[in-house]
Amino acid sequence: MAISTSAYSPKEFQVLIAEQDAFGTIEASGGNAYHAIDVDSIGSPSLNPNQALDVRNGGRVLMKTDFFQDVKASVKEISISGTATTDVLDMLLENLMGEAEGAASGVYSLLSSRTVQQIGTGDGSLAGTALSLVFKSGFGTDADLSFKDCVVTNLSLSGDVGTEGGRIKFSATFQTGSVVEDLTDAATTVDTAFTAAGTNNYLMSAWTDPVYRQAVGVNNLLVNSFSLTLDNPASFHGVTSAGYELCTRAAEFSATMDMTVKYDNLTEDMFQVLNNQSTGASQGATKLNHQSALADSNFGISFPSSVLTNVAFNEGDIMMLDLSIKALGESVGSSTAVVEVAC
Repeated sequence: MAISTSAYSPKEFQVLIAEQDAFGTIEASGGNAYHAIDVDSIGSPSLNPNQALDVRNGGRVLMKTDFFQDVKASVKEISISGTATTDVLDMLLENLMGEAEGAASGVYSLLSSRTVQQIGTGDGSLAGTALSLVFKSGFGTDADLSFKDCVVTNLSLSGDVGTEGGRIKFSATFQTGSVVEDLTDAATTVDTAFTAAGTNNYLMSAWTDPVYRQAVGVNNLLVNSFSLTLDNPASFHGVTSAGYELCTRAAEFSATMDMTVKYDNLTEDMFQVLNNQSTGASQGATKLNHQSALADSNFGISFPSSVLTNVAFNEGDIMMLDLSIKALGESVGSSTAVVEVAC
């Protein structure tokens, strides 16, 4: 066979996302199922097959009869990053916060009272939202990568006034414990293309009122950049021919924020604030929003209770401060939010 003359740009590849109706069954194309994600980069999926490559007794090399592989008891991991558009951010936050499929409430909360969350079981039931992901290849034929029963385990939302005018970007990590749906498919179609402009994008410039640019109780801040990180690990148990039998979330849900703010008379005592925080108490609320309450169709973040975990100088054209903040729950069983995100 002659060398192929075809070549493909990385930008020809697409990532599609859909909410599943049933655990264990990948969502079909059609209607309004698959939304295209406005991706900046596509990481290679980690298939993580279980392989045995040990040389057996009786020889010094690995024989073909010694090789073993199993893909049922393995967790696949997928990472993507891009622009935080409305349609996709709704799906990611629903999944991460444990809201019902199609909720699209616009304001997503994780409460202090949140307990173990079941995502799905091997019998096909679906207690929480699961996602289907498809990597559409530039080849167009028998080259798409399709994954079912995906959950978001890490989501980072960030903005920098020096990058794309402060447009909000995202980076997400997905995991699935089910066997790969298909690595040769080309049948999935884009049902909803991403909108490159207008209300489907979010900008830091929407936070016009400095009263609601707040860190641990200090408001009227000039914010140069921020990065919100939400971690909600998934745990996979049991095994069947279709993969892990149970997907659940039981480890710590963590919400942290890094902010770079101007060093001035409002922030010069942040080192003292960090040093003098009281055990068993919140230092104050942290918020980035256009008004007091978070609202649908407006990007905003709220930590009702929070503490500083680090303060550092950031030398630039003017002196800035890097602040690291962690959200706190109110108490066990409380209905107060740990973190709220609006989009």
